[in-house]
Amino acid sequence: MLNRRTLGLALAGLPAAPAVLRAQSWTPSGPIRIVVPFPAGGTTDILARIFAQRLGDTLGPAVVENRGGGGGSIGADYVAKAPPDGQVLLFHNLTFSTTTAALEIAGRAPHRIETDFAPITLGAAVPMILLANAQVPARDLTEFVAWAKAQNPPPFYGSTGPGSTMHMISEVLKRDGQFQMEHIPFRGAAPLVQDLLAGRVVFGGDQLSSSLQHIRGGALRPIATLADRRPRVLPEVRTVREQGFPNAELLGWNGFFAPARTPAPVLERLHRELAAAARHESVASRILELGAEPGGNSAQEFGASVHNQIAAVRPLVQALNIQM
Repeated sequence: MLNRRTLGLALAGLPAAPAVLRAQSWTPSGPIRIVVPFPAGGTTDILARIFAQRLGDTLGPAVVENRGGGGGSIGADYVAKAPPDGQVLLFHNLTFSTTTAALEIAGRAPHRIETDFAPITLGAAVPMILLANAQVPARDLTEFVAWAKAQNPPPFYGSTGPGSTMHMISEVLKRDGQFQMEHIPFRGAAPLVQDLLAGRVVFGGDQLSSSLQHIRGGALRPIATLADRRPRVLPEVRTVREQGFPNAELLGWNGFFAPARTPAPVLERLHRELAAAARHESVASRILELGAEPGGNSAQEFGASVHNQIAAVRPLVQALNIQM
């Protein structure tokens, strides 16, 4: 219960008002813009639209903006420099860590994850799947490596851009498996998968959600997961660690960020609504159908996991000389 002093201070607009009441009182002044730093059609885009629909029922209208390019760095930088008022959010994935590390090492980083973004919550945990075109005679990663070694010229692999997760992981595989592939960068997962389906590249990677239909239809062949356990919906797909490539293990995620300096009450309200959305039956069921796991953890937990990942990725990107 508010006492007279606290109520008087609150009415005067002074900061002694309880943070929870300030968080409850904040509402967006217009549609919330959720920036996806990749083209439409990929997993991150699909999940962002699921969350936007739910936010429309709870906090107000939310729209998804696709700002692809630079392995996700262009859209991320747009949000980093947006007004810190809660109206513009970033919905990114695990490639945030690798592209940021590559830009830092090249001396061209326009932002830092740790200082220019405020983590809000994990939207969904989505395993990254290594994929081969169905015409490639390989059923797992070991067979693919043996097949690639026999090719002259070397086969092409695709990634979502220089410095992206798939770029780094493919270079790890080449190093540890002692074979060659040529890199073809794309602006996002959706165009990469289209060229993978057409056979213009024979190897690539995608978050499971947006490639699951092609896997089930037989057009793409899953040969490994980067996660630490097999996918719930594809239990026959072994992990990279199980197949002798432990250095390629990387946990997949999709999560929300706001610009740094966003006021705490705004972040608290956004966290409450987004975490509740992740756990809502309609949203959680759709996430599970996509082969992912619903999120909704605390901002501290989410931030720590992302910061730990980029700390682990930085030396690997440097050792492999991954260039943006």
